[in-house]
Amino acid sequence: MNFDLSQFPGGRTVIAFHDACFASAGWPNSLPAIDDTLVWYWVAQNHRNNCLLWDEEDLARRTKASDAEITANKRAIDRYNQARNDATERVDEFLLLQLGLIDPASARSDQPLSRVAASARLNSETAGSMIDRMSIMALKIRAMRAQTVRDDVDQAHRDSSMLKLMRLEEQRNDLAACLDQLLADSRAGRAYFKVYRQFKMYNDPRFNPVLVAETKQK
Repeated sequence: MNFDLSQFPGGRTVIAFHDACFASAGWPNSLPAIDDTLVWYWVAQNHRNNCLLWDEEDLARRTKASDAEITANKRAIDRYNQARNDATERVDEFLLLQLGLIDPASARSDQPLSRVAASARLNSETAGSMIDRMSIMALKIRAMRAQTVRDDVDQAHRDSSMLKLMRLEEQRNDLAACLDQLLADSRAGRAYFKVYRQFKMYNDPRFNPVLVAETKQK
């Protein structure tokens, strides 16, 4: 991947990175060669798991698949969704550390400590979750663009798809601008965001009541 990984993840660079990943050799089954000490490694992990999740969601909607195949799809969906959320949290940790808005010793804990000015506003959505949404938008855009060049549908379908594609691109560009504004405000001390732990209980055998019951039956 020919990409400047020294760049801070602004809106336009995230869009370019997501689109470049699609063209990367082996994607999404393997990651581009990125050092895991860089935030871009976790942006890539998030994007990769969104791509794998997208493919599994398509497969799970098959009408001519066995129960075992759909069960395998469901378990893969849970696995990729967990990994996607984990990567989103790591993106937030890296960005907050770079911005100096989090206590480094607590960054990986369940309750990271913010270091912000008293006058700074709390943004309800994190920068990592915005980047996660931009990853999903990239997938939607790629899928809709493919509809605009199909030769097995009529022109009305292609025209309708083109209008949808334009709206999706507008939505992604708007989200990129919102990301830039949040990061600029955070850098200036006007705003901040937190690392929000998702605590996906259904994947944890200690918390999912059905899995707890299964364990007791052994």
